[in-house]
Amino acid sequence: MSEGRTPPTTGAAEERDELREALDGLRREIRARFPRTQPRPGAPPPELERLVGELRRRLATFGMVERSGEVDEFGMDDAALRRARPLLDFLFDSYWRVSAQGAENLPDGPCLLVANRSGLLPYDGLMVAHAVERSAADRGRPRFLVADWLMTLPFVQPYLARLGGVRACRENAERLLATGHSVVAFPEGVKGAAKVFRERYRLKRFGRGGVVRVALESGVPLVPVGVVGAEEAHPILFKLHTPARAVGLPFLPVTPTFPWLGPLGALPLPTKWVLRFGEPLAMEHLDPEAVADELLISRLTEETRTRIQTLVEVGLADRVSVWG
Repeated sequence: MSEGRTPPTTGAAEERDELREALDGLRREIRARFPRTQPRPGAPPPELERLVGELRRRLATFGMVERSGEVDEFGMDDAALRRARPLLDFLFDSYWRVSAQGAENLPDGPCLLVANRSGLLPYDGLMVAHAVERSAADRGRPRFLVADWLMTLPFVQPYLARLGGVRACRENAERLLATGHSVVAFPEGVKGAAKVFRERYRLKRFGRGGVVRVALESGVPLVPVGVVGAEEAHPILFKLHTPARAVGLPFLPVTPTFPWLGPLGALPLPTKWVLRFGEPLAMEHLDPEAVADELLISRLTEETRTRIQTLVEVGLADRVSVWG
């Protein structure tokens, strides 16, 4: 009987052989499905490719810093604002020597500040917001509305958002006012920012009364603001449209320093600034349903524009010279 049996070791050996064949087959199948990528002729070494990939990753997040602190839904960052405040104070006190007048007209609660637009870059919004914040510690820092095209430029949107810049649209303004934040709006829009030097301080048309509608529906005061000095910080001599389209800009400004001085030409000139806050527009007696009265909206819009134009002219008269 012992001669007819298969030794136990023979069966174990056969099982090991079958397992080895199965593993070899699995390896061949994996190699067939996932072949090793051979380096292309002339391709850079893997170390260089990894370095380029890391540089691309870092550039994609340039200007973005991870932190445990929270920012609000519009991106304003208190930590970034604290770091920027010394620079804003320098610009306000020493560089542009801003004179803020009429701050006693500002209400205690949220309001819609409406100003004339001055230049392509939102220095005017930054300085108006800074003046309001410095006028009373408990008033808070207003948010300033920024044109769509500027908020889409690389590296611009994160910095502006951290300092209180918000994309200009009616919905954003209403949401900010509803949550107790004051808002700085520039109803001239791109038309105001694109004014050439010979048209400085002549306000453009305010559109269809969007600022008046927002103030009425939100139930907040509308405060006119005249900004003098910002339009001469970047005096536009003339505009180039064809090359600007290639980089997604509405136009390319030609100033006394740009593009002649290269990147240095983008620095604003140290002009003397005057900010004048007017008395709020009397709208307390109107209810939100008044937004349906187109004639009333048109009249209030024109009255707002006239008040801002008057504040600008008074500011020009008060200023000794462009350089202060």
